[in-house]
Amino acid sequence: MNTDSTSRFIMSTLRRATAVLCALALAATAAACGSSSGKVDDKSRTATSVADFGGMDGLVKAAKEEGQLTIIACPDDWVNWGEVIKTFQSKYGIQVNSTNPEASSAEEIKAAQDLKGQANAPDVFDLGQAVALSSTDYFAPYKVSAWDKIPQKNKQPDGLYVNDYTGVVSIGYDSSKAPEPKSLNDLLSKDYTGKVAINGDPTQAGAAFAAVAWATLQEGGSLDDFAPGIDFFAKLKQHGNFLPVDATSATIASGETPVVIDWNYLNVAAAKQNPNYKTIVLPENAYGSYYSQAINKDAPHPAAARLWEEFLYTPDAQNLFLKAGALPVMAKAMTDDGTIDDAALKQAGGLPEDIHLATQEQTEQANTLLAERWSGVAAS
Repeated sequence: MNTDSTSRFIMSTLRRATAVLCALALAATAAACGSSSGKVDDKSRTATSVADFGGMDGLVKAAKEEGQLTIIACPDDWVNWGEVIKTFQSKYGIQVNSTNPEASSAEEIKAAQDLKGQANAPDVFDLGQAVALSSTDYFAPYKVSAWDKIPQKNKQPDGLYVNDYTGVVSIGYDSSKAPEPKSLNDLLSKDYTGKVAINGDPTQAGAAFAAVAWATLQEGGSLDDFAPGIDFFAKLKQHGNFLPVDATSATIASGETPVVIDWNYLNVAAAKQNPNYKTIVLPENAYGSYYSQAINKDAPHPAAARLWEEFLYTPDAQNLFLKAGALPVMAKAMTDDGTIDDAALKQAGGLPEDIHLATQEQTEQANTLLAERWSGVAAS
């Protein structure tokens, strides 16, 4: 895997499409959107906070004068974007044009390049971390009103990009077929004989890669060396508990894979087809992969772009992400101030104490080690 494909693939394959489909979707969007007739205030392009608009009322007024917002790579069924979009439109009366929803992070940046100066260029981005880090020349700095509630490690100091949500690795289990595991090593017991699966091959699938990363952390290792995680799955196989079936929502619904180590939002989604299926997130040594929001410095609707960012970092929008099982970046602050959706948080598996993220170097090292050792685990 290269760096960008790993970053995006770790969260899910849902947001990737073939180059042909992406090109067709982009062409269709260009034809459909046309030009914007809204008024753009040049001062909006340089605003770095709501104070530059004289407050929220001024920002809302400027955004409404622009009249619309163009987003990219936000499928309706991914982390609840559909409801997020509808809520924003209803609240502010601004039309949201959702373009090329299956675009990869790299394709988002390419769209900004190709459509620069056009009314249908993306106003904002939702990017995997690797692409966010390498694309800051395309971003406009902006600090939302909730800036102080966002952890320091989850935001670029100048406001060029800010994490918005993440998945964390969880254990999903069919409560009619297996007891609730309290630790990773519980899965080695006879209660889980022939029942534990992962979502794919970790040398190829991001969700499975994440499962090994998480097992490494649970076993007391670090993301610098995935050997403890690989060793755990070898033990799981030796105990007869590792199920060599790629877990999907269909295998969970049928009961073929009663216990699945996977992203929490995928386990939460699978529960819709199996009412006995529960999701838990162990409280320590969690593993995640954040997405980041950024404003296109050449946004055709700069005030609407900034209003969108303000909205995304409100409890209302953050809880909409949580309803889909994704943990919002403000979850800790919202838990502390009582604005978190407790029912949605429970369904998502709970909030871990800390979330570990793999660097580009750690990911590359892990891929090399998995290529060398995973075939032995699968065959053992």
